Amino acid sequence: MAYGGYEAAGAAARRHRAIKILLAGGFGVGKTTLVGAVSEIKPLRTEEPMTENSIRTDNTTGVERKTTTTVAMDFGRITLREDLVLYLFGTPGQERFWFMWDELALGALGAVVLADTRRLADCFPAIDYFERREIPFIVALNCFEGSRRYEKEDVRVALDLDPGMPIILCDARSKESAKEVLIALVEHVLSVADEPVSR
Repeated sequence: MAYGGYEAAGAAARRHRAIKILLAGGFGVGKTTLVGAVSEIKPLRTEEPMTENSIRTDNTTGVERKTTTTVAMDFGRITLREDLVLYLFGTPGQERFWFMWDELALGALGAVVLADTRRLADCFPAIDYFERREIPFIVALNCFEGSRRYEKEDVRVALDLDPGMPIILCDARSKESAKEVLIALVEHVLSVADEPVSR
């Protein structure tokens, strides 16, 4: 027996689909900025002022003007259709917060590893994390003003990535650029899903 449309609402809820995507990378690489640029809602941010201790602990090379840091996660949403929503979760970049990654990664379709070519080694932990857990990912090079540009193949060699791994250039401040990053990830996830399983 339906009560006040309860059954109809329950049926609609079952048809709703959600896609979860992680954004990971080193400290100060632009994860919070990318979530904010592309989210249709005001993003949930867990930014806190950097303290004297965090300035001594975190490598701020290349991001000396950074005054806040993510201590838990960033969260944003994009409605793709009435019944399909994409949820973005930005991971904290500092090692002391990595324990949260396992919880954030549960149910993720894939991930974007955001990289800064001035501090390329900072994205190795994220790459290792997703490779070990077999979570599909792409690498997005956030093109900071004044930073040296490298050829994608040079970055591929430096990061020891497979030839088929997508590497794209982006500007985390740009909504259109952020959309291109997410589209590239979904295309990569679909292509990986189509590959035959090796035995």
